[in-house]
Amino acid sequence: MRALIIDDERLARKELAKLLEEHPSIEIVGEAVNADEAYQMINDLNPDLLFLDIQMPDKTGFQLLEMLDSVPLVVFTTAYDEFALKAFEVNALDYLLKPIQAERLAETVAKLAERERARSAGTREGEKKLGLKDQVFVKDGDRCWFVSLSNVRMFESDGNYIKVYFDNNRPMIHKSLNALDEKLDERAFFRASRKHIVNLSWVEGIEPWFNGGLMVKLRGGDKVEVSRRQAAKFKDMMSL
Repeated sequence: MRALIIDDERLARKELAKLLEEHPSIEIVGEAVNADEAYQMINDLNPDLLFLDIQMPDKTGFQLLEMLDSVPLVVFTTAYDEFALKAFEVNALDYLLKPIQAERLAETVAKLAERERARSAGTREGEKKLGLKDQVFVKDGDRCWFVSLSNVRMFESDGNYIKVYFDNNRPMIHKSLNALDEKLDERAFFRASRKHIVNLSWVEGIEPWFNGGLMVKLRGGDKVEVSRRQAAKFKDMMSL
């Protein structure tokens, strides 16, 4: 598993790298000292895993995650245990408190091995578009989540924001629907109208609607209108 260490403290990076020498399944492909450097390295190196400090100058670890389209596995590393609850609210794989103990790191590596087996079929390749096996970081106010795109049933435009529908949550992210549409795999997500993108795997029922359009029902009860312009394309994709 290819890992990137992100920490503004040189000694902390060196200490973690030394501890990871005992775990040959983890290959350190780079080290970054801040969020901006890490962002560039993530795009260039496409790591599977981030060992991510939370409190760093200029931008925090959470702010770095907001910058990413698709998020690798994340293990938070920090000296401040007050952030532990917030880290687990976003479903990080693990949380290591500095100074990191060898035994505690071994537990994390075991979790990584288990997770890697489960997602081995979903390895990202280069600059491919985001599909159902990718995960994204979503932040709305003080709440944040790691979300698998397979669990996102639809996206809805709301002014300069997008509402993300997953589970019982509907957080808002500052992004245009057009920009998001360009990043999503069209085999998994469909632009139903000016306001909606739907996850095709969530489609439960389809019925004719006004003016040659369609009404799509998603698992869970949400309904989305497919515009007349998009209806023919939608029928073709769904093999109707």
